[in-house]
Amino acid sequence: MRKGNNPSNEEKVENGGGFHRAIIPVCIPHEKDYFKDAFEIFTYCLFSLKKTSSSNIGISVISNGSSDSINEKLLTLYKANHFDELIIERKGIGKINSILKALRTAEEQLITITDADVLFDNGWEDAVIQVFKNFPKAGAVCPVPVFRKQFQLTSNIWFRFLFSKKLKFSPVVNPEAMTQFAKSIGWPWLDKKYKDVIATLELKKDKIAVVGCSHFVATYKREVFLEMPNINSDFKIRGNSELLYTDQPVLKRGGYRLSTYDNYAYHMGNVLEDWIVDKFKILKDSIKNDQNLKLKELKKPYINPLFIDKIFKFLISINIFKRSVLKNKGLTKKQIKNFLS
Repeated sequence: MRKGNNPSNEEKVENGGGFHRAIIPVCIPHEKDYFKDAFEIFTYCLFSLKKTSSSNIGISVISNGSSDSINEKLLTLYKANHFDELIIERKGIGKINSILKALRTAEEQLITITDADVLFDNGWEDAVIQVFKNFPKAGAVCPVPVFRKQFQLTSNIWFRFLFSKKLKFSPVVNPEAMTQFAKSIGWPWLDKKYKDVIATLELKKDKIAVVGCSHFVATYKREVFLEMPNINSDFKIRGNSELLYTDQPVLKRGGYRLSTYDNYAYHMGNVLEDWIVDKFKILKDSIKNDQNLKLKELKKPYINPLFIDKIFKFLISINIFKRSVLKNKGLTKKQIKNFLS
């Protein structure tokens, strides 16, 4: 039996008003062995994100197959208003599929997708937004410049600026941060040859971005996700899931995959180390300022960018062509040898 009218009938949904949302997938099935420090590391990720963001960023947390005790902790954080959306999937549905739960209904102009083990640094959001402003064709921006990403799904940049001095190799700004990233993924050290120069794009004087974009943390223009598959991913993690759902869509939409020139975030890994605690302690609370952000929307190119990318991959696989490109963009003979080794 129904009595009376539902007061929500014909009531329109109110827009949240923000321009930026962060989506954090969390998968912590237990708190031992590999996952012993996982929840504490997630809290450093969450609170560093809140602390350092310059806007009142919306935050979606998706629990993907986490234990009941973890879900209870997440619910406590949600009730304390530390994030505005909590989605709990009792059964693990995979990293990308869990992200899609929030992504498909997100209305914000910018969407950051981040692993739960990223420590955000002061100025990260402003730096990312500045790249979008300086480079109207930017489709994804990572706050961490990572070595040797310059040829990965960046063919639209290379073909556009192949004979331009705006695209060149420049000195690495923060080699220590690059070394820190390498250590966080299990490399005991990072050779100097990997952290001396990096491919950069400079459309305006002193407005520089790094060519290439990692997907462990990146900010996207919302329209790039119009190019991702309509069905869910077949993989729980890795496989071709991130390629199809976060990497290729940027190129398919005609967007540039870029990173900030300096480093504004850190990969923590699965072990809570002293440097994480020390770094968090010196983070400053950012003043929140919801600016009226107006970015140029990306329009889908007439020619299939993936076809162009195949041509570029073929050309860059030819040793003499690759050597010529690297030399033309400013590398010495020794540096070229390092890049080819």
